[in-house]
Amino acid sequence: MSSTLFRTKKVEQSIQDTEEPEHALKKSLSALDLTVFGVGVIIGTGIFVLTGTVAKNNAGPATALAFVVAGVVCALAALCYAEFASTVPVAGSAYTFSYASLGELPAWIIGWDLVLEFALGTAVVAVGWSGYIASLLDNAGIHLPEALSGRDGAHGFGFDILAALLVLVLTGILVLGTKLSARVTSIVVAIKVTVVLTVIVAGAFFIKGDNYKPFIPKSQAVEAGGSLQSPLIQLMFGWAPSNFGVMGIFTAASVVFFAFIGFDVVATAAEETRNPQRDMPRGILGSLLICTALYVAVSIVVTGMQKYTDLSITAPLADAFKATGHPWFAGFISFGAAVGLTTVCMILLLGQTRVFFAMSRDGLLPTFFSHVHPKFRTPHRPTILLGVIIAIVAGFTPLSELAELVNIGTLFAFVVVAIGVIILRKSRPDLPRAFRTPWVPVIPILSVLASLWLMLNLPAETWLRFAIWMVLGFAVYFLYGRTHSRLNRRAETEEVA
Repeated sequence: MSSTLFRTKKVEQSIQDTEEPEHALKKSLSALDLTVFGVGVIIGTGIFVLTGTVAKNNAGPATALAFVVAGVVCALAALCYAEFASTVPVAGSAYTFSYASLGELPAWIIGWDLVLEFALGTAVVAVGWSGYIASLLDNAGIHLPEALSGRDGAHGFGFDILAALLVLVLTGILVLGTKLSARVTSIVVAIKVTVVLTVIVAGAFFIKGDNYKPFIPKSQAVEAGGSLQSPLIQLMFGWAPSNFGVMGIFTAASVVFFAFIGFDVVATAAEETRNPQRDMPRGILGSLLICTALYVAVSIVVTGMQKYTDLSITAPLADAFKATGHPWFAGFISFGAAVGLTTVCMILLLGQTRVFFAMSRDGLLPTFFSHVHPKFRTPHRPTILLGVIIAIVAGFTPLSELAELVNIGTLFAFVVVAIGVIILRKSRPDLPRAFRTPWVPVIPILSVLASLWLMLNLPAETWLRFAIWMVLGFAVYFLYGRTHSRLNRRAETEEVA
């Protein structure tokens, strides 16, 4: 039995499956499209909110260094993703990579987790976007009925019509074609980056040198907690991270790391890229480099405009401009955040449907969802199914009850991909690799250690949610996926022959 659980799918077979007419996705994306996708999903509200929160609570002006540390951790994983995506240019990202290196069960675990993570992330982002738009509409004198404004604060029936409509519209765009999605994303990302650059340039004129003193504030110990909200490392070893000081930079890095999550979604579009061997590494690494530079610049500006102890937690950039006598920037920043969330939502939805599609094509999920649209060459069935489900979840679930994006799933995927690079180098040294992760196995091992460290700093509650979802996933795999997988059917056919 163990041999079937860890049977691997040959890279050649994965590529061959993508050429079957009923399962073939249209190849239309370039390196620029991939970079835009990456920037579009990475830069969300984190750049407008997280910078101030972390500066005030964890690192002070040294938040810029925390972003650099987090960027380095992501770069380690990105190098591994770049090798896999260029070597195995197949939809599914970490799911497909682990199927080629670790085996079917680990691949299922990753795929199952990514489906939840992207779905939950899309719903959360959609509800957040709805809040920004509702606020802008209120400022314009347009007020939605309470029953259509969401569940938060609703008396009786409550449905977030804006969040649901956003998901449905984006679902339609994704069905019509990935290239159309890329064009829409390009326009929105251009607006979002323009807003961010304007904030950086304008804010630079209001920087006061005294606000950077001390650049690394004096360390403050944090009392260890015992609840499920506490980091797992506290419950296991009684060790609590410190705020401020040099160690505070690393504490902050574990928080701001999640502002970078999204570059891995770029890898899910490998199969729809015209020249994946060349363009996937450029898209993954390029988007990560651009976003790291923007994050560092924003954190330097916001901590220079206002003393870190006075920063707002909810809207630090907007309130920093208010403190300098320029309140109109608050609306400008809210507009940028609302526009930016549109692309985050769409690309998360794209990533989820591609993982679901790849698992269906391999038989681990019903093959009904593995057929592409005859005209648009997109996986329309899983896109429509998941889009409708997420629209309902986003519409009926209050933001206060929507769980955080399952960050542990992304970190777990980072670990699997890094290990997979090492294994595939040894098991298939003959594979042509357009991009090679440097210093193997050192870089992958460092990526694993960094990811595990950040996983240990996640709340125990997150680990509990992860365990429950995994138990459900194991049940689905053993009741359906294991017997219906294409590898299993091929093995049975060979035995009969």
